[in-house]
Amino acid sequence: MSQAQMDVAKLNDAVREEAHQVQAAVAEVKKVIVGQRVLIDRMMVALLCRGHLLVEGVPGLAKTLAVKTLSQALDLQFSRIQFTPDLLPADLIGTLVYSPKTGEFSARKGPVFANLLLADEINRAPAKVQSALLESMQERQVTLGDTTHPLPDPFLVFATQNPIEQEGTYPLPEAQVDRFLLKVRVDYPRQEEERQILDRMISGEAPAVGRVLGRDAIRSLCARAREVYLDERIRDYIVAIVNATRRPKDVGLPDLAHLVSFGASPRATLAFSEAARAVAFLHGRGYVVPEDVKDIAKDVLRHRILLTYEAEAEDVTTETIVDRVLERVEVP
Repeated sequence: MSQAQMDVAKLNDAVREEAHQVQAAVAEVKKVIVGQRVLIDRMMVALLCRGHLLVEGVPGLAKTLAVKTLSQALDLQFSRIQFTPDLLPADLIGTLVYSPKTGEFSARKGPVFANLLLADEINRAPAKVQSALLESMQERQVTLGDTTHPLPDPFLVFATQNPIEQEGTYPLPEAQVDRFLLKVRVDYPRQEEERQILDRMISGEAPAVGRVLGRDAIRSLCARAREVYLDERIRDYIVAIVNATRRPKDVGLPDLAHLVSFGASPRATLAFSEAARAVAFLHGRGYVVPEDVKDIAKDVLRHRILLTYEAEAEDVTTETIVDRVLERVEVP
């Protein structure tokens, strides 16, 4: 066995042991949340990558409850803000307050100063508020007056948006959407899951959520997830998938060329790398396999591919494009 193989085997053992800590947090969330396996898994992927998550789904699917429960299990400072058309940037990041006694201005920090910020119905806020949030997401800092304040570590934005009601909404700029590591779509629960939800509500059952991780442990797990081995062939596979969304003709998909206006950006390639490592970590592996890339592909790409009017007329979705690309690009 070569030295590289020995290093990967050692890393694999360490990941397998530490992955149990993450699974313990998942188990705590599942005490409260019935179903929604995809949402819970993607929240953990975003956490391990220190990335931001955009959740799309109709009201009443426990999106807010899931994020709040996760913050309790991880012992993180949680903050929620309801985005509305009359919201101002100061309502999000804070403002300077004048004190008559001292004759000086002091910073009053807004709800963005938290470890886990839930931006509820983010597409209802005007452009100035979205721009203020963008700086927080990208720079992980806030400027009030002439002073820059770093945000807590870790800092994650989990945003929700309603795909149905479009009246009174402000579509997110592509530059901001691209800042989200993942975009996950939440669907209705299965019939048996909904019955379980009903039974819990009628019985008044409210499971207690234990605090299984802290900030130091989270930072350690994030560092370990970044060490997960990414083979050269997997890297080529990721780059090939992203490039196929831009130039589908090059991979033998000429029928998709008129359906895709803009393919995924290079940020998608980086997101693929981070998210695939996190998926492997959640499975207790110290190395990435092609199935990890396929598993996370739609969540990485669905908000980074812009379709043409022809695609909308033909009811073609970004998921359709991703499926066709995954079928065509050769798996290592």
